[in-house]
Parts: sequence; structure tokens; C-alpha cells
Amino acid sequence: MAEFEIGGMTFKGGKMFVMLTALSTLGGAAWAGFEFYSDYMDMKEVVQNIDTGEIESRNKIIEQKLDSAISYTRDIKSGLRDDIISIEKQADRVEDKVRESEEKVRLMIDNANDRFETKRDALKSDTDRDMKELEKRLTDKLQRALDNPLAD
Repeated sequence: MAEFEIGGMTFKGGKMFVMLTALSTLGGAAWAGFEFYSDYMDMKEVVQNIDTGEIESRNKIIEQKLDSAISYTRDIKSGLRDDIISIEKQADRVEDKVRESEEKVRLMIDNANDRFETKRDALKSDTDRDMKELEKRLTDKLQRALDNPLAD
């Protein structure tokens, strides 16, 4: 079986694998620590080189743009509200005019119906009268013919 010696200690079998695993874990942890420290130092330089004045001026510009956008949005909202109110007023006026027109048309239809009924009644009366006159003339003519068959 294989064995190895470290610092005066001899390792065989399973202990050898445990020791190799522990050594590789320590080596990996040391490497990760070095990389972390290296990244930390790089970031430290970046953070130290940040220009806070530029960030502040940019933030002020952004705030001004936001204030301008908010003001513009309020103006749009106010304009839309005024437009909607105007449209509602116009719609109310149109509804009133439609109601008036509807009433006028109904009145015209009622008047036309009344005139039609009056004309129809007058026509019927005239027709009845004409028929009675015709009947009377025919009756009179028939009676004369019966009274005097030799006359015309």
C-alpha cells in the first residue's frame, strides 16, 4: 500500500486521502482568498477614483428633467380635463337639440296625421254625398221612366 510522509508523520491508506483532501481544500481557499483580495484592491481603486461632483451634477440634471416632465404631465392632464369638459358640454347641447328636433318632428307627424284624417273624412263625406246625389238622380230618372214609358 502507498504511503507518504509530511513533517515527520507518515500517512497510509484512508488517512492519506483525507490529508490530500485537506491540503487541496487549504490550497483552494488560499487561492480564493488571494483572488478576493485582488478584486477588492481593484474595486478600492475604482471607488477612490469616483468623481462625486460629476454624479451630483448629473443627479441635479436628472431632477430638473423629472421636474420638467412632471410639470408637462400636469399641463397635459389639465388640458385633457378641459377638453373632456368641453366635449361633455357639446354633447349636452347636441342632446338638447336632438330632443327639440324630435319634439318638432313628432308634432309635424301628429299634424300631418290630423290633416290626413281630416282630408280622408272630407273625401269620404264628398264621396257619400256624390253617391247619394247620383242615386237620387238615377231614382228620379227611373221613376220618370216608369211613370211615362214613352217619354225619353
